[in-house]
Amino acid sequence: MPRMIWKGAISFGLVHVPVALYPASQEVGVDFDWLDKRSMDPVGYKRVNKRTGKEINREDIVKGIKLDDGDYVLLSEEEIKDAFPKSTQTIEIESFVKASEIPFILPEKPFYLEPIGKGERVYALLRESMLSAGVIGIARVVMHTKEHLAALVPSGPALILNTIRWASEVRSPAELKLPAPGKGGSLKPTELKMAAQLISDMTAPWKPETYTDTFTAAVEALVQARRDAGKTYQVTPLEDAPEQVSSSNVVDLTDLLAQSLAKRKPSTDAQKASSDLALKAPAPKRAPRKRA
Repeated sequence: MPRMIWKGAISFGLVHVPVALYPASQEVGVDFDWLDKRSMDPVGYKRVNKRTGKEINREDIVKGIKLDDGDYVLLSEEEIKDAFPKSTQTIEIESFVKASEIPFILPEKPFYLEPIGKGERVYALLRESMLSAGVIGIARVVMHTKEHLAALVPSGPALILNTIRWASEVRSPAELKLPAPGKGGSLKPTELKMAAQLISDMTAPWKPETYTDTFTAAVEALVQARRDAGKTYQVTPLEDAPEQVSSSNVVDLTDLLAQSLAKRKPSTDAQKASSDLALKAPAPKRAPRKRA
């Protein structure tokens, strides 16, 4: 069970739903330790005074905001909470929108909301009403002395709070050299038709369990191979890197689409069998970390 990181209430209109906030995601991957290659000593993170070079304790650290003249204003956690007492304890829904209106570039991190303090009935009321209307809530919430814009999303039995970026945090693509939108320009009708067919052939229901972290599995396999070898020889990479295509090697787009469609020709039964085998294949065992 993840640790609760926030407790307060969802507010929409005059209705309040007491909730607790839990992380809905976790970091999964290879855990690398930093080592000094000369002595194999571990290298760690320290809180160090940049002027003296000496390590300092957590309780001696304060938050400071630098002013234009170089001076600092110091603020404690209590002072920050007292400045906006309501915001630090409330997820205040400001409006409801269609989920499709939120660009994919905005979402940041998801959190689960759990009802507390006999708030189950109002929690269910908000969840079911949002599902019926087909909307999500846009709200503000303060976590770790920072205000976030967030989307409140009903998902199955849970309400999920997904922090989203402020508009000012998203960079404009105006400076990038992008092809003009629309089907005109250099696109050929045959290319558009073949691309549409390829997309149709590759379209399938979303099943997140069919997608796994193959990079982590490959690195763990390399670690196991190195361990089994006793460090007596160099481990051969599992697969060669793909050949780089130079800018002068121009490939016809129509040919690429035709090749892609040709690769989709195997029967549906064969594809399903291949997919089932891939899902049933045991994942490589994770080698225990060996610390210096």
